[in-house]
Amino acid sequence: MKIIEPHIHMYSRTTDDYQRMYAADIRACVEPSFWLGVNRKYAGTFFDYFALILDFETVRAERFGIDHYACVAMNPKESDDEALSNEVIDGMIEYLDHPRCVAIGEIGFNNITPNEEKAFERQLHIAHEKNMPVIVHLPHFNKPEGIKRTIDIIRNEGIPEHLVVIDHNTEETMSLARETGCYTGMTVYPISKLTPERVSNIVKEFGVERMIIDGSADWGISDPLSLVKVAAYMRSDGHPESAVKAILFDNPNDFYSSSPKWKPKLDLVPPDPKTFQR
Repeated sequence: MKIIEPHIHMYSRTTDDYQRMYAADIRACVEPSFWLGVNRKYAGTFFDYFALILDFETVRAERFGIDHYACVAMNPKESDDEALSNEVIDGMIEYLDHPRCVAIGEIGFNNITPNEEKAFERQLHIAHEKNMPVIVHLPHFNKPEGIKRTIDIIRNEGIPEHLVVIDHNTEETMSLARETGCYTGMTVYPISKLTPERVSNIVKEFGVERMIIDGSADWGISDPLSLVKVAAYMRSDGHPESAVKAILFDNPNDFYSSSPKWKPKLDLVPPDPKTFQR
C-alpha cells in the first residue's frame, strides 16, 4: 500500500531517511514550516528557509522517489515576537503562490499568548482569502485550553472547516476536535507523543472519517517510518485494510486535494545516485 506522509520536517532528516521511506512505500510527503532549533532574528532567514523547502528539498526528495510538497507560515514557536511575525507574514505571501506550496502551516499556538493568537488569526484569514488548506498546531502543553481557543478562532474566521487540519491531537483533545468539520491529526513519536497503540485505540473510538496520522519527524527523537509502524499495529489490532488505507492515504490525499497544486506523482523511480549533482 502506498503511503502519504502529510506532515514531516525533512529539512532535519538525512538522505538515508528518504531511502528508508521509499523502501517502506511512502511515495509523497508534505513539509510544513517549523522552528529550526533557535529563534530567528531576521525575516530574511525565514524567506531563505521557505525557498529551501519549496525548491531544493523538492529536488532532494525526488532523487529518492518521493514527491515532496511544502507549506509556508510563521510558526507558533517564533510568533510571539510581534514585529518579526508581522514582517514575515507580510513577506510570505509571494511564497504561497509557489507551485509546490499546497497549504499554509504550521500556525496556531505554542504557549497560548496574545501575540501567538494575533499571528494565528492573521494567517488563518490569509488562508481563508486564498481558499488554501491550513495546518493548525495544537500546543504541546495545556492542550485542553489550546483546542478550545483554536476552535473559537477557526469559527470566528468562518473558514470552511474542511480546509483545516487540527494537528497533534491526543485523547484529551479529540472529542472537541471531532465536533468540528476539520480534519483531525495525530502525531506519532517513539517517546513524547502518541504510540501506534494509542492511535489504534483513538481510531476505534472515533472512526476513520477525516482522521489523519503523521510522523512529523524533526530534530528530536522521532521516526520517519512512524506511519509504517502505525499501519502494522492497526492490522494486528483488528482494523480492516480499508481503515488503514483511509488514514494513511485516502484522507491526507482528500485534504490536500483542496489545493489545485496537489498532484502527487506516486510512481517516481529513483535515479542512479551516481548522477546526482550538488
